[in-house]
Amino acid sequence: MTFSLKAVWGYDCPRCRKSKIFTEPFVLHDPLAMPKTCEVCGQRMEPEPGFYYGAMFMSYIISSFGLLAPTLFLVFYFKWSVYGALAFTILIAALGYVRLLRLSRSIWLHLNVKYDPSR
Repeated sequence: MTFSLKAVWGYDCPRCRKSKIFTEPFVLHDPLAMPKTCEVCGQRMEPEPGFYYGAMFMSYIISSFGLLAPTLFLVFYFKWSVYGALAFTILIAALGYVRLLRLSRSIWLHLNVKYDPSR
């Protein structure tokens, strides 16, 4: 097994899955703080400059499809006004902003780094 949704969601190291990708505890002024390397296996958390540029596209895809469907559902099924549905969508997007940023980085790192249980 090379890809694990549990490891992605839990922000585990993609190579060893024994340590975390992001520094703990979470601080609001730096939500994407990451150690330079994994403390267990030594995996670099930023393999090359600009590596997380692809995570921006992951974030866009997740937020677009994740917010479009509920918005359309509110407008066409519950007959909400477009402005009411957009206000609700913006509120949900703002509440999940940091989680989405971290999740997209975790997905991108897990897609590009192979799991190696021997490490």
